[in-house]
Amino acid sequence: MFTVSDSIHINAPIDRCFLLATHVGLTAQAIEMRPVAGTVAGTLGPGDRVVWAGWRFGLPLVHEGLITRYERPAFVQDTMARGRFRKYQHDHQFIEIDGQTLVIERLRFSMPFGPLGKQLGKRLVIPTVTRLLRRRVALLKQVAESHEWRRYLDEENVERVIEAEAARTA
Repeated sequence: MFTVSDSIHINAPIDRCFLLATHVGLTAQAIEMRPVAGTVAGTLGPGDRVVWAGWRFGLPLVHEGLITRYERPAFVQDTMARGRFRKYQHDHQFIEIDGQTLVIERLRFSMPFGPLGKQLGKRLVIPTVTRLLRRRVALLKQVAESHEWRRYLDEENVERVIEAEAARTA
């Protein structure tokens, strides 16, 4: 089993960070894949499913992820239901610290094909997953700390985030 993790401090409220991290469009932009089935737009919720399609290492890739834990605004977990990995689980943890948010991303996966899969995991998959994870948290920070976040969240979620921000500063 391989583990890749990253974390980032974001100068934005926890609920905003959580909703952006579960937004299909923002995730698609970060991971360079497109949603083709299941929940293909908006924010993900408990039990939601997304089928992602794209290319990795010159080969077509289809990855179906399920939201297997959802504890807004502190934690969300997606688990592979179908794809190239033997196992794949991605945890997203959010910790509020003085009005800011610490985001911790932890991705665990194992490869098929025994020893060959282990070598592919070390040499190809870990560097690729690390790059995508870093890109994801950097994009999350950029969007959450600017006015861009309003482009991604629907009106109902925007109102909730604004109300939560107002309550924290009151």
